[in-house]
Amino acid sequence: MARVLVTEKLAETGLEVLRAAGHEVDVQLDTGPEELLEIVAGAHALIIRSATTVTSEVLSRGKDLVVVGRAGIGLDNVDVATATKRGVMVVNAPQSNILSAAEHAMALMLAQARNVPQSYAAILAGKWERSRWQGVELYGKTLGIIGLGRVGALVAQRALAFGMRLVAYDPYVSAERARQINVAMLDLDDLIATADFVSIHLPKTPDTMGLVDRKLLLKAKPGIRIVNTARGGIIDEDALAEAIRDGRVAGAGLDVFAHEPCVDSPLLELDSVIATPHLGASTAEAQDKAGVTIAEQVNLALAGEFVPFAVNVSAAAASETIKPFLPLAEQLGRIFVCLHDGLPNQLEIAYEGTLAGYDTRILTLSILKGILGGVSEEPVTYVNAPQLATEHGLEITESSTSTTRDFVNLLVLRSENHAVAGTLTGARGEPRLVMMDDHAIEVPPARHMLVVRNDDRPGMIGTVGTILGAAGISISSMAVGPSAGETTALMVLSTDKGVGVETLAELSKAPGIHEAHGLTAMT
Repeated sequence: MARVLVTEKLAETGLEVLRAAGHEVDVQLDTGPEELLEIVAGAHALIIRSATTVTSEVLSRGKDLVVVGRAGIGLDNVDVATATKRGVMVVNAPQSNILSAAEHAMALMLAQARNVPQSYAAILAGKWERSRWQGVELYGKTLGIIGLGRVGALVAQRALAFGMRLVAYDPYVSAERARQINVAMLDLDDLIATADFVSIHLPKTPDTMGLVDRKLLLKAKPGIRIVNTARGGIIDEDALAEAIRDGRVAGAGLDVFAHEPCVDSPLLELDSVIATPHLGASTAEAQDKAGVTIAEQVNLALAGEFVPFAVNVSAAAASETIKPFLPLAEQLGRIFVCLHDGLPNQLEIAYEGTLAGYDTRILTLSILKGILGGVSEEPVTYVNAPQLATEHGLEITESSTSTTRDFVNLLVLRSENHAVAGTLTGARGEPRLVMMDDHAIEVPPARHMLVVRNDDRPGMIGTVGTILGAAGISISSMAVGPSAGETTALMVLSTDKGVGVETLAELSKAPGIHEAHGLTAMT
């Protein structure tokens, strides 16, 4: 019997699943950070929702913790990296609230279009204002879906029933996959200029924070209406408020805010904005699903069995030869997808050298984690990576050969347009990128990288260095790979910070430079 500490309200059906397994269920609601540090001692499992923050200190105090369960999708409030280092499994309930979130998006869209809460408030105030609160129909309007994952696809399905035209922006969903659900793919600028309504369904990542900003809103179709049930911070709230006051945006329906609880956003002062207090998952059905799902996952973890929704699955089953390559495989996946500015339709993975004699399936999963990580609406794990790859229309082929020309071991990722390869070098097995787009290079993978394709002539390194220096960007390492039989070369650099859009544009315009591409790798 294990002690399961539950610090937030969980559906009774979930609690019964835990008790039926013979565990002691200790429900202690409304615990503050200091109290949590005390009561987590001696707990074998900790179940939370969104209000409890599991810090490194909480994990340190919980010396007996086997598993932390999040009854929902997002894991912003869990220090997953520290949990992994301490051997604590982190699990979630990724499919529990997707239907509820999609329905809430539709509810906000309809309520925003027909001014339902504003007109109701007017009636309560003794006013009968039919002409003031005239609305618009959904029928025949264009809905732009930003993020065509599971929730976005459910919204698309429901909007189609209202007779809406559907367009979407998601660089990680293929056009063919979108066509299957009657959605046309556009880039973000075209979507915002085309759509009458926009519904946001993106994960919260460094790349998506502030995505809908003043610059984008200036390109919006006049009278556009925006709904966000995803995550706060994806919309620049000040910029949206300005756009509504200026009349460029007709209104917004918001369930999430950059800072919650939120009672003082400038958006709340505007009559054409409706808001709910993060209710996307707040249905009886979603709560039951989340409670039962997380209870089942925790039971499996405590029993030492296979856990389908584990976010940080241990690679203990991998051989000692394979284990050191797992971080490299994930880094290569992230670099590969950044190089494409989106997900390719096909991925060829080749294992060369000694690796070919081992079971490399977990390496493939690590590559997929890197490719899909930060893109999906749910955390990507070794377990769900293949399913997510299928949902995104990614076709994967693998090959192995015991012969390799220059390295003992080599991992190669290739598509129709790009290729990248890496290996481990030296006695300490340090990761190295050794090929990019068939140019021989050697550079350590880093958090921020820059790829420049340029004329193979003197002075090009100086040109790149001067532009980066003017932007306040330092070069940490660099490799140059000439083309065989061509007059171009490839520079691959690691930098101390990301190279911004303006700097990339300046690089691309410089004489002798054909293209410049920023990469955000994983460290």
